[in-house]
Amino acid sequence: MYPLLFRTVLTRFDPEFAHHLGALVIRVAGVEPVASLVRRLTAPGRTQKVHALGLEFDSPFGVAAGFDKNVTMVSGLGALGFGHVEVGTVTALPQPGNPKPRLFRLVADRAVINRMGFNNDGAAAAAARLRRVRRSRRRPVIGVNIGKSRVVAVEDAATDYVRSALLLAPLADYLVVNVSSPNTPGLRGLQAVETLRPLLTEVRDAAGDTPLLVKIAPDLDDPEVQDIARLAVDAGLAGIIATNTTIARSHLATDAKAVEAMGAGGLSGAPLKARALQVLHLVRDVVPEEFVVISAGGVETADDVRERLAAGATLVQGYTGFLYRGPLWARQINRGLARGR
Repeated sequence: MYPLLFRTVLTRFDPEFAHHLGALVIRVAGVEPVASLVRRLTAPGRTQKVHALGLEFDSPFGVAAGFDKNVTMVSGLGALGFGHVEVGTVTALPQPGNPKPRLFRLVADRAVINRMGFNNDGAAAAAARLRRVRRSRRRPVIGVNIGKSRVVAVEDAATDYVRSALLLAPLADYLVVNVSSPNTPGLRGLQAVETLRPLLTEVRDAAGDTPLLVKIAPDLDDPEVQDIARLAVDAGLAGIIATNTTIARSHLATDAKAVEAMGAGGLSGAPLKARALQVLHLVRDVVPEEFVVISAGGVETADDVRERLAAGATLVQGYTGFLYRGPLWARQINRGLARGR
């Protein structure tokens, strides 16, 4: 039913508006007694549990950052079968993000372009919501993805990240430093090793016992990917997330003029699959076996998840596939993994 609904109804709505409509459904799915009924349909099998970061994940498949920016859908996403939910990106200061429109569908490519710009209610609001959701016994693992506030100068980024970490790390199951979004000016420059090392060190110290990971871009050169992976290990991080969205626009089925009209932003979805898998191999080749690598980008089916796990991913995340697969997406993947195909 969902593909028909998507083609005939949802594609008529602005993508960001459609996302907000979907969010309402997801929130309802997380409220009892609805949540218990939904779990009967979607719960992962016991054999799918993954132990990583000192945590138990019910499924290796979770939701990437960007989907639940303001910690409003965690319970619903957990009820729908996702093993973890990475909320955010959260910034120390609340900010509205970039002007609309800022989210675009590339249906022929099963992809999305976004230039949201870290629109969120800020770290203090996220902390308050995390306190509430953590009271639930039936919640997924919660990661918190933090980014630089737009009004903060790049040279002051470390202080800004630390401010968020101090508020959010005690409430997160794991914390992620996002230095790879293409939608905040100057942010990707923080991926340079000489800049990234002191930033990660300061945030790691602020995070305390909470496992810390760093999220990287797919547009880095191969040597840069491996340099950052080695740095993450040397700096005492718990893991790395590969990858964020891409600024590349090659080999798309969508008309080139239409893509150009959409403007700047990060591309996610199926076109990112090949590069995300390459980056996963690059990272896994230079980090210890026990080092956590979370693979994201172009993941849509159980076969995609299985391929990432076979390539060395500890966990796998998706985002854009939700748009094209609907609310039973995690169930489809978990059932596919359980069947071994």
